[in-house]
Formats: sequence, structure tokens, C-alpha cells
Amino acid sequence: MARISVGAVPSPNIWRHPTRYEVENAAADPEQRIEQAMRRIAAWDGATLLDLGCGTGYHLPRWAAQAGEVVGVEPHAGLTRLARRRCRGLQNVRVLQGAAQDIPLPDAVVDVVQIRWAYFFGPGCEPGLKELDRVIRRGGAAFVIDNDATRSTFGQWFRAARPEYEPSVVERFWSGHGWRREPLDIWWRFSSRRDLEDVVRIEFEPQHAERLLVDHRGLEVDYAVNLWWRRY
Repeated sequence: MARISVGAVPSPNIWRHPTRYEVENAAADPEQRIEQAMRRIAAWDGATLLDLGCGTGYHLPRWAAQAGEVVGVEPHAGLTRLARRRCRGLQNVRVLQGAAQDIPLPDAVVDVVQIRWAYFFGPGCEPGLKELDRVIRRGGAAFVIDNDATRSTFGQWFRAARPEYEPSVVERFWSGHGWRREPLDIWWRFSSRRDLEDVVRIEFEPQHAERLLVDHRGLEVDYAVNLWWRRY
């Protein structure tokens, strides 16, 4: 098994710091507003759900509680092993190594796809979108959760750290491919200041992270996301 699947876009935060990223997963969206919005559009009770870019499999057990079958696909071999270990004993979960450009599944076998902060940043994602067309059954749905960099404290941080990122270009890309947008307001909510600082330091380069931490107080960060979705 290759350490990293061909075509995968590097994800330095979780690839280099999986333990800290677990803390970030636990802090993000404590009210589960993202999942509530997804369920209003396309519930996965009894369905086959694909978590594309599943990382350490943090969300897989939650999907498995309602879905008939859950498939996690992750391009990083080490994270794939962690996800398999997490889901050991869950009979309706499989974890496979693969990239969005080459999903290791047959045609038309998936009902719902979740892609959460998995580097689907718009332009350049066409090969992955073509694979979604292939693996999703007619009547199925796909969701891409990504940053809304036009608002929120985290959005300001993100734009400052990535000045090349242009939200209007990303929005035109998704809209042009037939996807709809639902803006959501969520939070990072940490149990300790150390956890917040650790996560900020894996998400931003040192020169940005330290400045942000000096200016930001408390244990919460307001965070805006776009839930992009499409039916097939």
C-alpha cells in the first residue's frame, strides 16, 4: 500500500498532527448544525454513506449509527489505519485507501457523500466531481463542507493567512457545477486554552498563529462554513 494515494492534495494539519486534529474535530460544531442541515436535505437512515477524506475516521461511528453501510475513503495510509482501528467491531463500516480522483468503489453504489474540510476548494476539483458522478446512485446527494471566508472570526483568519484564496471564484465554481449553498454559523469550542492554541498552531503558519493567539481571548472562535450540496 502506498503511503499516500496518487493525486491527493496534501493536508498538513491532520497528516502531520493527527492527535491534535482529533481535538479540533471534537471542538468543531458542538451543536452539530452541519449534520442537522445535511439531514434536512438528504437523510442517510439505512443508506450507503461515503465519507470522502475521512481522516482518522472521527465521524464514521456517528454515520454508522443511522446508515445501512458506511465507507470511509482516505488517501493517507497512516490515517487509514487509524480509521480502521477506530471502527473495528462496526460491522457496517469499511475504510479504504484512495483519493477523490480515483475512488475505490464500483459505479452507482453510494446514496450520500460527505466531504468535510477535505480540500475541495473549487477550481481544480473537476476530477473528483467526475468520480462523484460515477459512484453516486441516481437520487443520491453529495455535501461539501468548507470555509466561508467572507465572514466570522475564523474567516478573517483564513483570508489573512491565504490571501490568494478568492471566495467569489470558489462560489462561481460550485454554482456553475450545479451545487447549492447553505451558509451556516458554527463554533470552535475548546475545553482549555492549551487545546485552542494547539489547534491554531496546526492550522496556520507560525507567524500567523502567534499573532492570532495574542489578539484572541477565551475558548471559543466563531466560524462560518458553506454547506455545498447537490442531488444526482
